[in-house]
Amino acid sequence: MNNIRNFCIIAHIDHGKSTLADRLLQITNTLSEREFQNQVLDDMDLEREKGITIKSHAIQMEYTYSGEKYVLNLIDTPGHVDFSYEVSRAIASCEGALLIVDATQGIQAQTISNLYLALENDLEIIPVLNKIDMSAAMIEEVSDQIVDLTGCRRQDIILASGRTGEGVPQILEAIIQRIKPPQGDINAPLQALIFDSIFNSFRGIIAYFKVKNGIIRKGDKVKFFATGKEYEADEVGVLKLSLQPKNEIRAGDVGYIISGIKTTTEVKVGDTITHVDRPCNAQIDGFEDVKPMLFAGIYPVSTDQYEELRTALEKLKLNDASLTFEPEASMALGFGFRCGFLGLLHLEIVQERLYREFDMDVITTVPNVSFDVYTTGGDKIIVHNPSGLPSVTLIDRIEEPYISAQIITKSEYLGAVVKLCLDRRGILKNQSFLTTNRVELTFDMPLSEIVFDFYDKLKSISRGYASFDYSLTNYKLADLVKLDILLNGEQVDALSSLIHRAHAYDFGRKMCEKLKELIPRQQFDIAIQAAIGAKIIARETVKAVRKDVTAKCYGGDITRKRKLLEKQKKGKKRMRQIGSVEVPQEAFLAVLKME
Repeated sequence: MNNIRNFCIIAHIDHGKSTLADRLLQITNTLSEREFQNQVLDDMDLEREKGITIKSHAIQMEYTYSGEKYVLNLIDTPGHVDFSYEVSRAIASCEGALLIVDATQGIQAQTISNLYLALENDLEIIPVLNKIDMSAAMIEEVSDQIVDLTGCRRQDIILASGRTGEGVPQILEAIIQRIKPPQGDINAPLQALIFDSIFNSFRGIIAYFKVKNGIIRKGDKVKFFATGKEYEADEVGVLKLSLQPKNEIRAGDVGYIISGIKTTTEVKVGDTITHVDRPCNAQIDGFEDVKPMLFAGIYPVSTDQYEELRTALEKLKLNDASLTFEPEASMALGFGFRCGFLGLLHLEIVQERLYREFDMDVITTVPNVSFDVYTTGGDKIIVHNPSGLPSVTLIDRIEEPYISAQIITKSEYLGAVVKLCLDRRGILKNQSFLTTNRVELTFDMPLSEIVFDFYDKLKSISRGYASFDYSLTNYKLADLVKLDILLNGEQVDALSSLIHRAHAYDFGRKMCEKLKELIPRQQFDIAIQAAIGAKIIARETVKAVRKDVTAKCYGGDITRKRKLLEKQKKGKKRMRQIGSVEVPQEAFLAVLKME
């Protein structure tokens, strides 16, 4: 065990984690030249297309240092705030972390939040200054920022470049010298923590684990602590670029187990594996349950695909433990699921993965956060969906979730960033200059205000320089109203939203205008209305497609034309009474992209 090191790589988005991981794999000869490709650990098409890491990836490397052979277990983590749960799980499985900071950008918001996560778990931090080969690198300035943030000595910072490979051997030496080997007892009863799992259609569920105590061997009878189910370990092994079978995995090491489990609910991330005949006394403290930040309904395009969608979501949840879902029904869309996500990017990725990996075409409703509603009878109801809101007469008060938002930006964009946050009902709590031209702002803001396009707006007004991180703080009293959209007097529950009273009129008007563009014209007029309760606050009309019935009248009295028009009008009125309006899929998505 003294020759094992478990470590992860943490950083802000785009600071070069995956590129540096590539260099580590090349130097330790974990990959052959034929297997190598850039960002080799990002094995999803989506990750390569978007240039972001979505999943944590574990891989084992071997390295000889001072004549001794060491086993290094690396976990490469995502940088985006929406995937911070992946980071927290990676950190819980390690003894040390490489903190990567981009020399051209300096310390960003996500760098700080990931560092605090690692410090809470008592990880050994190795600061690495990446991209030192770039002409825009500010080596001295950013080194000072790292010293201020971590309290390390200047000589502890490793200067490196993921692109050229410079400084990578020093990183490997630092991992071996500074990170403690894992603590555990090989002779104790087996205790292994599941930190991830995937579904394989041929072999069932493959669970990834880290052994804390004891040894797990091929053919052992094992049981999962939380579910109490017993299995036989058909295959155990270590995680190289592909799965590599072994006869046993010992304490301190990371590996995988295949035991032919087909039922997705039987494997839980954070569960403990132990032996049937010699079980451990207690479960390992896993990870705290993730709290979704926003909710949206996901419905199959054709209603008979409901069961397939359930199966797809269950398989996806194995691989993405931060996804939560429960069944719900909608008047407009039929049966579907109310899903909880960590942010809009997470929602977008889940929707895309459902389509690519499971061939599921889905409709997504307007995302919204959950509110605490207190009724006049003194009850508390948690509302995830506007249609679950009690009638106005029964509501005493509504409380909405607030976040503490941390924004780091260049001082030249300070005014624009502050204005954006104040427009979103933010309250400035703190402002501190990290350097002469970098400022850190802390805002108290409602979560519902940042859910839609806040991050995109922040990036555009700061020309990409501002970084953003947030954490949930508490619930506060809110003046919220339910905004309904009516088509021909019929309410479309999938387009309803809970919104602050001050923004309701503006939002309602924009919704009506947007829907007017998207809903195709029918043989009759379609009235699109936005309403708060019984009060209509905005209206647009999609005009009917009309046949020119007066074309055959080429003279004579006006009453002849009027008679034909009146006849047409009656027909249109009758058609309107029995006609129904189809809402295209773009209409549900357009709400997200409203300016």
